[in-house]
Amino acid sequence: MTEYLSRAVALLALAGTAILLLTAPADPGGRAIAEAAALTLFTVTFWATGVLPNHTTALGFFLIAILFTAVPASIVFAGFESTAFWLVFGGLAIGIAVQRTGLGGRLARAMVGIFGTEYWRVIAGLVAGGIALSFVMPSTMGRIVMLTPVVVAMADRLGLERGGRGRTGMVLAMCLGTFMPAAGILPSNLANMVLLGAAETVHGVTITYFQYLALHFPVLGLLKAVFIVILTVRLFGEETCPITEEAEAHQPLSRDEKVLTAILAVALAFWVTDFLHHVSPAWIALAAGFVCLLPGVRLVPPKEFEQGMHVGPLIYVGGILGVAAVVAHSGLGTTLAQWVIESGALAPDSPARNYASLFGLSTLVGMAATIGGVPAIMTPLAGEMARAAELPLMTVLMTQVLGFSTIILPYQLPPLVVGMQLGGVSMREGARLTLPLAAVTLLLVLPANYFWWRALGYL
Repeated sequence: MTEYLSRAVALLALAGTAILLLTAPADPGGRAIAEAAALTLFTVTFWATGVLPNHTTALGFFLIAILFTAVPASIVFAGFESTAFWLVFGGLAIGIAVQRTGLGGRLARAMVGIFGTEYWRVIAGLVAGGIALSFVMPSTMGRIVMLTPVVVAMADRLGLERGGRGRTGMVLAMCLGTFMPAAGILPSNLANMVLLGAAETVHGVTITYFQYLALHFPVLGLLKAVFIVILTVRLFGEETCPITEEAEAHQPLSRDEKVLTAILAVALAFWVTDFLHHVSPAWIALAAGFVCLLPGVRLVPPKEFEQGMHVGPLIYVGGILGVAAVVAHSGLGTTLAQWVIESGALAPDSPARNYASLFGLSTLVGMAATIGGVPAIMTPLAGEMARAAELPLMTVLMTQVLGFSTIILPYQLPPLVVGMQLGGVSMREGARLTLPLAAVTLLLVLPANYFWWRALGYL
């Protein structure tokens, strides 16, 4: 999208925002939906076009919501109370420590030794590593916060310049490879777990680990991982030069590297075992970051913390989570789902049509309420949708995974946004990969998944 076209689209969105706010119905329910639609239109369009910096758009969202809508401040600023916000804060502190101690560079040298220097091998290795970590570490945000500093150091090691396409591709491939295939592994993403809990609470349906894995991982996991690698290499591939090993690569760990390794090992142990202690990954990351900042530990001195702890990513994440909270508070997502049911998009004896309609609805809700909002909004409506389509309830519940594993624009997935912020990747660059990947999903992955589901008896 050219600069002039981006500005034109942004101006149209601004005009649409004003119209929605000025013509909002008088009744509280209708007004809340119109205000949520206006705020979503403004923030999503400005993030997508990149006319304003991401954090500036987030501040604009806060300002418009407080001055021109009746949305409570507690909802508008809910993102700053979210565990995701504090996970980002802890992750930034950990990232500063990883960079300052040199541990990131050491890990990067080890990874280059394993993957080699050919770009396609690097990308394939990062995606494979993200999938492997998904089986043992249940938090997407935690995985991305842990891996991003290492990927950045690895890009430095490969001689890929900051802001260059090669480094951008590495960060995006790691983030998407850590989330999308993991949508097929039951405990590995927040959305998966929300779906699991809501299905059991609302419908009394129990989803087992291997049932979920067999249904989703072969196509939505492995096939999509292959396309992530292919598209990343195609769109961002660069030539890399062989690297001569340096003497410091074999030097023993420094005192700071040993301390940081111990901190990360303890954090990883708590992340992996969260099903036992139920402590949020956010508080684990915050605790690790806090320890790095302690004077006695001395991993991140105050001056380096002030220089490295940028407020922009925090405001941006707070804005994304605030938009999701506004949409959930207003009922906009539920209204969209009810509209699809009433429109007749679901019909008996039309499995392909129903499959496509349910995917489209989940994707649309994901664009309005972000990925985390899909199972919370869609699960209570699954019974009604199953009756309209004359499909098994389990099939309708599982179609949500098709939607929340498909990212149209990066803002939909807060962990992706965090990884991009930590890795220095803009929203526009992120969309260069998410949009083609969404197109490939629509044209190739969804049809393949349809026949896979038919073979398993779900359609």
